[in-house]
Amino acid sequence: MVELAGGSEQTAVTDQQVEELLKDWVVDSEDLIAAMLAVQEKYNWLPPEALDYISRRLNVRKPRIYHIATFYRVFSLVPRGKHILQLCMGTACHVRGAELIAGAMSRQHGLQFGKTTDDGLFTLERVNCLGACAIGPILVVDGEYKGNMTTNRTNAVVKRLKREAAKEEGANA
Repeated sequence: MVELAGGSEQTAVTDQQVEELLKDWVVDSEDLIAAMLAVQEKYNWLPPEALDYISRRLNVRKPRIYHIATFYRVFSLVPRGKHILQLCMGTACHVRGAELIAGAMSRQHGLQFGKTTDDGLFTLERVNCLGACAIGPILVVDGEYKGNMTTNRTNAVVKRLKREAAKEEGANA
C-alpha cells in the first residue's frame, strides 16, 4: 500500500499488472523508456513495484531507471492525482493573472502547487513556460491546453471535473 495525502491509500501494483501492460511489445532494454511511459500513463506515476519489475524483466539496473525517471519531467516518482493540472507561471502568463488564478484555485478548491488533493483527484503543477504566450494565462488539463484563463473559467473547469468524478463514483457504487 502507498499512503497518499490525507491518509488515503492506493493499492500496490503487482508484477502481473505491469506484465499485462508490457507483454505484447516490450522485448529488451531498448524498450525501457517506452515501458516506463506505459506505466506512467496507466498509473499517473511510477510505483516502485513497477520499476522493480521492469528492472528484473529488462535486466536493467535500478539506478539507470531512477536516473531516467528523475531526468524527464514526464515521469513522477510520487503518486499524482487522476487529473493533472499544469498552470503556466511564465512571464506572459504571470503578467496576465496566473498568480491570481493560483490563489483562487487554492482558496476555492484547496489546490496547491506540487500537491495532490486528499481525495486523489487533482495534482497541481507549476510550469515555467508552455510556449503559447499569446493565449496566456494557460492551464493544461490532462494534456489539453486551455488558454485565456481567468479565475472564473478555471473554477468552472475544476467544478466540471469534480462533477464528472462524482458521477463516475455514483455509477460505480
